[in-house]
Amino acid sequence: VFFSLIDVSVKWLIIAGLPAVQLAFMRYFAHFFISTGLILRQGVSWSSFATKHLGLVLLRGALLASATLLNFITLNYLSLTITGAIMFSSPIIVCALSWPLLGERVGPWRWFAIMIGFIGVLIIIRPFNTDFHWIALLNVYNAFSLAFYSIITRKISGIVAAETMQFYMGAIGTFSMMPYAIWIWESPTTTVDWVLMIALGFWGWAGHELFSRAHAYAPANTLMPYTYSFLIYLTIASFLLFDDVPDIWTITGATIIV
Repeated sequence: VFFSLIDVSVKWLIIAGLPAVQLAFMRYFAHFFISTGLILRQGVSWSSFATKHLGLVLLRGALLASATLLNFITLNYLSLTITGAIMFSSPIIVCALSWPLLGERVGPWRWFAIMIGFIGVLIIIRPFNTDFHWIALLNVYNAFSLAFYSIITRKISGIVAAETMQFYMGAIGTFSMMPYAIWIWESPTTTVDWVLMIALGFWGWAGHELFSRAHAYAPANTLMPYTYSFLIYLTIASFLLFDDVPDIWTITGATIIV
């Protein structure tokens, strides 16, 4: 629910004329503000920010920040359902990588499902169709980024505090995008647009807080399929707010992936 609110709001704000980089910055700025406040509430101490797995924590944040920015850019050109369906092929990638990277067993039926899921992605993208837009390839990168993000989260959950992971993720997204966001800044023209832009960070923080904590209790390839509900929320919102009805190929591909 929280992640779908981000994409729906961003699509709305992009149509209103706000730059994708500015929205990506705001999504992480509020996130950074919230996570910093929660850490400082425990007392000002370097130990609150220290971790022995800083490299993985920073890589995790960089993967998500880059995926967020590219996803917001693709929303200029593609519908919510197409971007969502491509990105949420990431559980398939998680299953494929969970054995070599996490040592979690992947049986023959799951390998079969992985191959079928890849076919579903190809049906949605239709790379050899005249309607193919190259920007969809950015969402393929996003799917891989989210998969590695999930695997890293699984690897360090229970070892690195959720608050620490949240802080570094917010910091990377905020400071990497801040200069360009300030340079091209466009102020919203309505109160609704201001509220949506500011709320992006809260929704992102809340979604990833739940995501990080869940990985301390269950394997990545068990949790990821639950995120398919994201597609349901996106499809409903896309129809109600943007009068966008997914075509038969998008529905077919998304159904195969799920």
